[in-house]
Amino acid sequence: MNDPVAVIGAGPYGLSTAAHLRARGLPVRVFGVPMVSWREQMPAGMLLKSTPVASNIDAPQPGHTLLDYCHAVGGKRYESDWDIVPVETFSQYGLWFQERLVPDLEQVRVVAIDRRGGRFELKLDSGEQFTARAVVVASGLSGLAHLPREIAVAIPDGPSAAGPVSHSSQHHDLGRFTGRQVVVVGAGQSALESAVLLAEAGAASVRVVARGPRAVAFGAPPDRQPRLRPESPFGRAWSLYALSYHAVGFRRLPAPTRAYLVRRVLGPKGAWWLRDRFAGRVQVTQGQHISRVTVEGDGRPVMSLRGAGGRVGELAADHVLAATGYRMSVSALDFLGPELRSEVVTGAGGPWLDAGYRSSVPGLYFTGLPAAASFGPVMRFVCGTEYASPRLAQALTAAHG
Repeated sequence: MNDPVAVIGAGPYGLSTAAHLRARGLPVRVFGVPMVSWREQMPAGMLLKSTPVASNIDAPQPGHTLLDYCHAVGGKRYESDWDIVPVETFSQYGLWFQERLVPDLEQVRVVAIDRRGGRFELKLDSGEQFTARAVVVASGLSGLAHLPREIAVAIPDGPSAAGPVSHSSQHHDLGRFTGRQVVVVGAGQSALESAVLLAEAGAASVRVVARGPRAVAFGAPPDRQPRLRPESPFGRAWSLYALSYHAVGFRRLPAPTRAYLVRRVLGPKGAWWLRDRFAGRVQVTQGQHISRVTVEGDGRPVMSLRGAGGRVGELAADHVLAATGYRMSVSALDFLGPELRSEVVTGAGGPWLDAGYRSSVPGLYFTGLPAAASFGPVMRFVCGTEYASPRLAQALTAAHG
């Protein structure tokens, strides 16, 4: 049985999974552009919300942490909870990891995957076709950008970086908004940091519209974390500790509970270090429901808002930036053939996975964001590779090695 395992995606989860599979002696082919989401879909100047220790891509052997990268290339060492990691540094760390552990990465796109006779048939955009014994979907955020319906109706052709409404993932250079009025929808780190970067890039005015009832909030700095609670990559809390280190128990919760926790835990809130940069530079409208967004004849978007007591107002801008996150949908993974997608059992907003990250389709595995519905919100973060990759590799080796 010489067919390889195909890993789709070359972000932190794809690279980590491939490294673990190779360490177990399995033939692996890995497809994708390394760290593409981090290098092209995150705004320049962004800083990671996670601490350095929570930003390690897990490897099967020592010597490949973020701090190891810092030692190898020189310059600043990111190791303290007070150190804030630039997205550019993290992207370069990912490329360094790839060059050492996944050097034969194939930077081509998988356009079609079907399953026949217990094997997977894959087609690449190069025209090559081959057979794989198993497939690991680690495609990250690609194709999963979420736009609320009340915003989406204004742009039937979809969000566009050059249009009146866009998603935050469509912008690497926010300098294009210099001198313009921008409304940012959202209240999480992506929204709040994007708003700050827009203001610092010279936007004429920046306003955050937070749709929830709570005020815009920021986390506590390291020296203000609760002392009598266990540490986790996300702070000191029993719930965060359990979700980080005992994710397998998450699978046993009822589906509605899992869906709720994935949505609510670790969000929406800004990083502690963002508070001072935000105050006085960004206007905030909170506790408002967005009824709809329309695009006027001059191309300017107008947002209709409804507040407490039924009060109605309008907000006009040059551009609406939706920092409204990502929503897992198997149907959005269009490289999976229609018949294959229909065989994937889903629940709580993602594919149902067993303890080894295998879906209801034998030989088809998911990791990263698609696994959050089964293993919890830790799968939305880089540090989740420490939990996911060794377990997936062990299970896949036992079943297909």
